[in-house]
Amino acid sequence: MKNKDRKISKKNEKELQCPAPVVISMIGGKWKLLILQILIFQGTKRFGELHKRINGITQTMLTKQLRALETDGLIIRKVYPEIPPKVEYSASKDGLALEKMFNAMHAWWQQREEKSSTR
Repeated sequence: MKNKDRKISKKNEKELQCPAPVVISMIGGKWKLLILQILIFQGTKRFGELHKRINGITQTMLTKQLRALETDGLIIRKVYPEIPPKVEYSASKDGLALEKMFNAMHAWWQQREEKSSTR
């Protein structure tokens, strides 16, 4: 096999790999979807607002999840140069692109509920 053919094979191999594990690591878990749902559908929020809206999450866990979502480019953290510091979180362009996924999950849930109510 020529060097060029080997490169093509590796490229095809990468294209055939399923992205689900990567996507799940970005948005999976108990809290990330809730954070994204709030920021996508309710807009920009401060840390305290997010903490109040997500029942059961600790401040440490919220901080950890926000940092991970920011690292993955799904949210934007904006710090205002004030004392005390004001920090706001909002969905990034990539984060906002997940709105269709949330709407699809909602539609799926409604169909499921309709089916279960007729049984």
